[in-house]
Formats: sequence, structure tokens, C-alpha cells
Amino acid sequence: MTALFSAARGARRPGDGPRPPRGSRPGRFRGLWNASPLTYVTLVAALALSVFPIYWMVVVATRGNDVVSAVPPPMLPGGRFGDNARRLFDNPDAHFAKGLANSAIVASAVTVSTVFFASLAGFAFAKLRFRGRGALLLTVIATMMVPVQMGVVPLYMIMVELGWQNRLQAVVVPFLVTGFGVFMMRQYADQAVPDELVEAARVDGCSTFGVFWRVVLPALRPAAGVLGLFTFMQTWNEFMWPLAVLSPDNPTVQLSINNLSAAYFKDYTLMFAGTTVAVLPLLVVFIVFGRQIIGGIMEGAVKV
Repeated sequence: MTALFSAARGARRPGDGPRPPRGSRPGRFRGLWNASPLTYVTLVAALALSVFPIYWMVVVATRGNDVVSAVPPPMLPGGRFGDNARRLFDNPDAHFAKGLANSAIVASAVTVSTVFFASLAGFAFAKLRFRGRGALLLTVIATMMVPVQMGVVPLYMIMVELGWQNRLQAVVVPFLVTGFGVFMMRQYADQAVPDELVEAARVDGCSTFGVFWRVVLPALRPAAGVLGLFTFMQTWNEFMWPLAVLSPDNPTVQLSINNLSAAYFKDYTLMFAGTTVAVLPLLVVFIVFGRQIIGGIMEGAVKV
């Protein structure tokens, strides 16, 4: 009976064509298993070079300042991270707790706003027909070509006129939506949302915003997860613009770390402990939304 089922599984229909030779059938991971040893060596070396700075940061953050100049340097973490973290939050010049809170508020607000407005604009550019749509899309793309540094001076003058110096809205409002986010969501909406689905929702009586909220936005969830992660990381790590508009008494987390390095005596364990604590929220965000993000990245992969 087993042989009969095996033969039935291997039977070929008249129009199937020639059978491919054994070992040559395409598979999802066949390219990985057929990689040369040099490929594995290169990947391992790239992984080591990427991870080692982070590992060394943790080693210094859990030890004293003597490890910075020790020869040979220690390769294992110590047990002083709690003491270093306590000194970090007690440091009067860093305002580290306030910096963490400010960065969490700013990054969360910018991320939610960027994902929502970019999804809304992407839906409009992809599925709505209106006069000047192409010119407006080209204008959005053109904003991506302007270096951020060129807009610092005029943007700072606007913040002065509005009286937003040293206020969190100065680092939130200018980044509520980005050209990259609009273009990314437009491209994804154009491929992931069929026109027939939009028309069916209109026939059922949905308004334009109802079509976006009930039909389009759920379909854009994978791309929204990727855009949200990129936006949160970029906003959390932003340094130049907060340095221009915020004071050392009302910093973001990156400015707090900068305040630690601006002292006459550089306490490297304190700086590395602050960097380690600043990286933890990014790891939490990636762990929480990792599956959604990876699903969004793999959504456009070629299936074989």
C-alpha cells in the first residue's frame, strides 16, 4: 500500500513536461544550503564586526574606568552595571531620566503621526484620482533630495517666531510626516490593495475615509510596521536638531549622553552605561513588533 501511494504521488500528468533532474528542483532554502564556505565565513565575519561594538559597550558599562586602558582588555561583563546606572540617573548634569521620558514622548508621537499621515497620503496617491496628483507626488519625492542640514537655519527661525524654543513641540511638529513615508506607503498601497476592493467598499456605502480606515489601513499593516520601526529608531537617535532647539535642562536621551561626554573628566563607564540604557527601548520595540516587521519586509519577497 505504501508503494502504491508513493507511485501515485510520483505519477506525472500528460502535460507536465520533462521531469527535472534530482537535486535541481527549486526550493525556498536551496540557495542557502548550496552557499560556499566563503559565504559563511563572510557572513560570520560581518556578524562579528556588527555585534562586537555593542558587546564591548556592555562590557565597559558593567565595569570601571580602568578597563578602557587595560591591556589586554577584559572580554567578559562585570557586575557593576547597577552602580553605574545609579550614578547615571543621579548625575545632575545629564538629566538622564528626563531625557528618556522626552525621547519616549517625541519618538512615539512622531511615529504614530508619520504612520497615520503617510498611510493616508499613500492611499490618496495610489487609489484616488484627482487633478495634479502626479505633480504633488513629484513634489513629495523632491523633498527627499534636500539635505536635512539645509533646512536647519530656516526651521530654527520659524521655531523662534513661534516661541517654541526649548519645547518638545519644536522636535515633534516639523517631523509629523516624511516624504519617504508617503512614497513607501504609496508604493505598497498601489500593489497590496486591489482597485476592485476599493470599489466594492464604495458600493457598500463607505465614505472615502471609511474606505481608508476599514479596508486600506488593515491591508497596509505590514508596511506600517516597517515604517513605524524605522521612524521610531530615527527619531530616538536624532541628535542635531534637538541640540539646536533644546537646552541641556530639557534634553532628549541623545543630548543627555552628550552632556556626559562634555564634562572635563570623561567617565567612560557612565557614558557607556547611558548608551546601553538608551539602546534598551529600541530592542523592546523590535522584540514586540519584530514578527510584524519581518512579515512586512518579506511581503515583497519572490516566492519560488
